[in-house]
Amino acid sequence: MTLTAPPKRNAHALITDDEFVAVTATVASNNPDMSWVNAERIVDEALKFVAAAAKFPGGMRPSRTVDEGWHALILHTIVYAQLCTRLGLFVHHVPELPDPNRYKPGALDHTIGRIREAGFEVDMDLWTSPLEGIPVAATCQHDNGCADGNCEANCRADHPN
Repeated sequence: MTLTAPPKRNAHALITDDEFVAVTATVASNNPDMSWVNAERIVDEALKFVAAAAKFPGGMRPSRTVDEGWHALILHTIVYAQLCTRLGLFVHHVPELPDPNRYKPGALDHTIGRIREAGFEVDMDLWTSPLEGIPVAATCQHDNGCADGNCEANCRADHPN
């Protein structure tokens, strides 16, 4: 008997095609040197991130590149609110200033693992911080010690505000 892996989830399907185009246009307009294809990749990863954060609340952080897509999603407030409602939990964004003292290897690995656990294939190039050749306007550094259980979470679906 041969076992096959279940098909990966399609993050693009979490919002309508028109919504996906609108959010992608926001990423592209914020980053004029970025290709449309890369803007779509970033939005797709941001959708995976939000879906995983809703499923596994607390302690997840996007890469700087994926954060660009998350910010664009948040700017489309109706799309974002409806997405979170469909996912069953509103994923709050709690901004932090960059702080090299918070950087710990493994934090993004924790997030990537959760995205995979949620059933998505990860576009690893977009989880490298910073990504070579893809400029992003976001300047915040998202990384922490989640891999060792000491999370000072920037992305917390359970945040009260």
